[in-house]
Amino acid sequence: MPPPQTLSPASIRQKIDLLITNLITIHDTTGEFLLPLPDGRIIDTKSWNGWEWTHGIGLYGIWKYHELTGSDALLRTIEDWFAARFAEGGTTKNINTMAVFLALAYVYEKTQQAEYLPWLEAWGEWAMHELPRTRFGGMQHVTYVNENEGQLWDDTLMMTVLPLAKIGKLLGRREYIVEAKRQFLVHIKYLFDTRTGLFYHGWTFSDGGHNFANARWARGNSWVTIAIPEIIELLEMEEGDPIRTHLVDTLAAQCEALRGLQDVTGYWHTLLDHADSYVEASATAGFAYGVLKAVRKRYIGAEYRGVAERAIAAVVDAVDAKGELQNTSFGTPMGDSLEFYKQIPRTAMPYGQAMAIMALGEYLRGLY
Repeated sequence: MPPPQTLSPASIRQKIDLLITNLITIHDTTGEFLLPLPDGRIIDTKSWNGWEWTHGIGLYGIWKYHELTGSDALLRTIEDWFAARFAEGGTTKNINTMAVFLALAYVYEKTQQAEYLPWLEAWGEWAMHELPRTRFGGMQHVTYVNENEGQLWDDTLMMTVLPLAKIGKLLGRREYIVEAKRQFLVHIKYLFDTRTGLFYHGWTFSDGGHNFANARWARGNSWVTIAIPEIIELLEMEEGDPIRTHLVDTLAAQCEALRGLQDVTGYWHTLLDHADSYVEASATAGFAYGVLKAVRKRYIGAEYRGVAERAIAAVVDAVDAKGELQNTSFGTPMGDSLEFYKQIPRTAMPYGQAMAIMALGEYLRGLY
């Protein structure tokens, strides 16, 4: 697929507006994507009014476009979501529910709304001191349903580590920042595949230690492509900082691998190195965002911009007339076989909408 040379800023903004409208009006009409919990609660992972990582990414996508536009309406959309969830009494703490606090930390930084501060403080302390750790101190990927004892997932960097880093910087908690850096190092140590430059979905310290199905899963990889540029910028890591150098080198290796695996359509497959798995839009958008930002920030070379532009073309083409991002895979727990990933259903989800918003917003920056 050729780069989207004919896309104008106005057409991109129109796509983003459609994506945002769809994001905040998504509804699970069949109940297929509800998450029943043992305590009787039912978590709506798809509709806008739930509280799960899906909404955390959704909120962050809206925030990123607010940063670009200064739209008061977008800021109100975010604050209205939090007001409603806080009025409901919040939810239980886990890796995924922490994701919403990345957006809230930025909102608090801008608005200084006093009611947000206790939430940021309480959840930051939980992530720092109460969230279970694996051997060697990695954040255990606790979810609503499972403790996942001894397990590291690449999702954690996006869902909990970035929020912890932002809260730490915002509130002057240096120990949070140090812990966030450590988590990146631990997750890279156990999830990075040195043979391919890609990331495995997970690692477990149980049963002798292994990477489950050895799945080099696209969306999991895209969290890393997003999170590395974000953490470098967020913490203002200076050139020469050895942790920054390690992160940049890791990102460069991943981007080199991604360039060789991109489908002719501009997409990547849901299992990156398995062409018989379906092409997947949320990961493709995540890669486009991370690569474009890394090029803009000069973390990687400009030769990767064409890779991202082909992905942008695929993302634009995947947005239908209602603003729904097609070819988005549903939330994906740890799989014990490659076939498991190939069978994940596809449906519009808040995170897919948001990742497309982020990708198109970052692409806009290159059109000015």
